[in-house]
Order: sequence, then structure tokens, then C-alpha cells
Amino acid sequence: MSPSEFFFDQVTEEIRIQVEGVRALADRLGRQHLSADASACVEGIGEAASTVSRLLATAHDLKAAAAEQLPLNPAPHPLRELMDEVQERWISRARESGVTLLVAYEGDPAAAALVDAHRLHQIFDGFIGQAVSGVRRGAVEASLEVIPSPSETLRLVGRIRGAGDVTDGSLSGSIEEITARFGLETALSAALGQRILQAFEGQGRTELNAGGGETVVFTLTVPCAPDVVAAPAEAAADRAAHVLIVDDNATNRMVAETLCEMFDCTAETAADGVEAVELARSGRFDLILMDIKMPRMDGVAATRAIRALSGPAGQTPIIALTANADPEDAAGYIAAGMIGVVEKPMKPENLLRALQQALNPGDAKAA
Repeated sequence: MSPSEFFFDQVTEEIRIQVEGVRALADRLGRQHLSADASACVEGIGEAASTVSRLLATAHDLKAAAAEQLPLNPAPHPLRELMDEVQERWISRARESGVTLLVAYEGDPAAAALVDAHRLHQIFDGFIGQAVSGVRRGAVEASLEVIPSPSETLRLVGRIRGAGDVTDGSLSGSIEEITARFGLETALSAALGQRILQAFEGQGRTELNAGGGETVVFTLTVPCAPDVVAAPAEAAADRAAHVLIVDDNATNRMVAETLCEMFDCTAETAADGVEAVELARSGRFDLILMDIKMPRMDGVAATRAIRALSGPAGQTPIIALTANADPEDAAGYIAAGMIGVVEKPMKPENLLRALQQALNPGDAKAA
């Protein structure tokens, strides 16, 4: 990696962390008793921060895909559930654009595949985003057909079609052309979706609709994943936890508190390792989320000090909360006495896994 690329990655990562903080703060403000004007302003701040967050994440993935370094993490996933997730991701945004979103699934309701569900979502995101932008009034139809084969694989056929008053029905073109027609976010998402489709060794084409516009059709072949039992998307830990959040950044502490509240957990905070050790002596915490880089005492030193405490206090599960989560760094945190790593900016699903690991160590893995 060149110095300029390293600098770019560091700057964008810092922007991403700060934007996630803005989103969390806007969410917290939105739950207060505000006037109508204030609520509208807070909602606007949250929406703007969400847009920036999506742009950064998509740009980061597109950069990795262009270098053929985009990670793919296949896991068993029910395909009907995948389409429910696609609908959940797009129903509100389509409605805000005055478009009706119709999502369909055709195939065995219990069919499951060994796929990276997040990357499949991104393929749909790219094409649905263009279709929603190109329809002024009407509907966008997104469907997935699952066709079994005798070789223990599944053929997936996705279709995205705009119907109604289509202002710009073309779903093809360069990133510059799509940007000019639909905006940068849509163009980046479309380019990423096409890159991911190529990574899956899939194929795509467009078909002209009889009433105008186009239908995008993409196909790919994936391994079967039989005997998968779908877990609820919003699974909760068996019991609420009392969490100690340790971070020298006030925004990061508030973000973590907000996410803990999402799972009905209580939380206390500390601004550095020295405070964390003193609070941990009480033994009243189910989990400690520990930042790594802090003044006075860093997270690794604080973890070692807590592990030296006698009784239950010294056994409190500690999870690193850090942007430096590569395997080499993670191994150092584990060696110091932590049980896992939650990467910054902290996401709800990663916090949930941390809670599950802390409360049910036999049933969950570190994030």
C-alpha cells in the first residue's frame, strides 16, 4: 500500500467513525421530547449522516473490489429470508421516492445456500437503486427465482424491473453516465453490485420491457446449504447485561451507550484505563467494552490489571473496542486477557454478538 493510499484509508476511516457518532447522537436526540421543527432538523441530520455513511462504505468496498481484494464470507443463509431482508432494506427509501416496491420469491421456501448474504444484498442494492431513481410514479419489482440442480448447487435468477411512469429506464451505462442521471450514491452502488456479481462468477443482462424501460436479469450458481434453521434477525441475548464502556472519546461512549440501550442493557462509562480498573473492582459488570488507545492507561494495560484482580471481578469478560482489528492486533488483545474484538464504528449486530458471547460463551463467537 502506498503512503497516499494509507493516508486516504486513515482519513476515510476517521470520517466513518465520526459519522457513526453523529447518527447515534441524532437517534438519541430523536427520542427526546422536541418541538416539531427540532424533530425535523434532527431527522434531517440523521438522514444526511446515513447517506454519508453509505457512501463511505460503498466507496471502500468498491476500492477493494477494483483491486480484487473484496472479502467474501460465505455462510448458510435461507434464500427466502434474504428477499425479506432486501424488502426491509428498501421499503422505506422506495416509499420516500413515491415508488411502490414489490418483492417476490419463487422456489423452495426452505432453500438455503452457502453465500455471503451481505454481498448478495449489495447486488440487489445496485440495481434496485437505479430502478427506484428511474421511476417517477409506479412500482419497482425485485424477485429471486431459485432453481435446484442435481449437483448440489442452486441457480439463482434475480430480476429487477421498473413499471409505471419511467423517467429514465436505462439500467446500463458507465459510472459517469449513471452519476449524471441518478447521482453519485446510486452510481457507486451500481458499480459495486456489478463488481460483486463478477466476483461470484455470475452473469447479468438487460431486457426491454413491453411498456418501456428495462428489466435487469442476473444469474449465479451457489452451493446448497441443507439443514439450515433460520435464526431470528433480531435475536436478543438471553438476559440484559450491565456493561462498562471504556473510551476516551465522549462521542464514542455515547454511541456505545445508545447501542446498549437498543438491547435493553444498562451501562456505565469510564474515560480511560485507570477509571476502568477502579470501576471493575466492584465486579458488578457482565461485560467490559475496552478501547485500546487511551491516555494514562491504555486498554491492554487496563485489561491486564483487571485480570490481576481477585474474585469474580478479575474474570469479567473484556472485549476490545477498536478500529485496529486485524488478526495480528487481535492476537495481542487475546493474549492480554480479552475474549474478542468489536470493530469501530460499532454496529448493532456486532454488539449483540459480544453480549451473547459474554452471557453465553458456549453459544457465541467473538465479533
